[in-house]
Amino acid sequence: MTETTPSRRSVLKAGIAVPALAAAGGLLLPGSASAAPLVRRDRPVLAHGVASGDVTTGSGIVWSRADRPARLMVEIARDPSFRHARRVPGPFVTPATGGTGKVRVAGLAPGTEYHYRVTAVDLDGRSASEPVAGRFATTPIGRANTRILWSGDVVGQNYGINPALGGMTIFSAMADRRPDLFLHSGDTVYADGPLTETVTLPGGGGTWHNIVTPEKSKVAETLDEYRGQHAYNRLDANFRRFAAEVPAYVQWDDHHVRQLTTV
Repeated sequence: MTETTPSRRSVLKAGIAVPALAAAGGLLLPGSASAAPLVRRDRPVLAHGVASGDVTTGSGIVWSRADRPARLMVEIARDPSFRHARRVPGPFVTPATGGTGKVRVAGLAPGTEYHYRVTAVDLDGRSASEPVAGRFATTPIGRANTRILWSGDVVGQNYGINPALGGMTIFSAMADRRPDLFLHSGDTVYADGPLTETVTLPGGGGTWHNIVTPEKSKVAETLDEYRGQHAYNRLDANFRRFAAEVPAYVQWDDHHVRQLTTV
């Protein structure tokens, strides 16, 4: 990610240029009736996928991360073809937030499945990222059949992403259940539990092989290292699929922070 924070002039210019170009046909976001945005090699990328959460009877929050300063745009529709989609402008994302941003999409009907897709628009309004799609269902009013999954403890005890086993396949197995909501009961990361490249399995079970990033090779102590803990999970395609398809409510727990004990 670039270390240059957009100037006030650049941000104001982008805020004016994005809706103006969209209205004039100069910037056509995915789902528009005509062409796609101008494709440039240096256009933004949503490398960490998308996620949703805090879903209510009439709203939900959509999250994503761009690899450079950009503006997030969300389209929301009742069908995956995104016909008659509504476009919701999101925030400008910068290195100050690690490139992340969230958009509250309101005015939704209760008990309804919605499809959304996120695009990161360059600050000059001339290009946009490939869109990344997801879904969520709003909370019903009254009694209704609801499927809720709950779990916790991701990448703990030195067991991370093992490509030889297909990565964290449990998340695809959970996504296949088509849950309406995921309650993550803490320890979304183990910020105090470094990974090693290999783990000797007990009972002669062979060797477990982890993908290891610099941030996961040590106890997290800086903001960038904490962000790297969460970014690690999103290297896994199963995790990204689950996050895109299932809205979550997330609890905190002890492994999110380094524990310091004073005697």
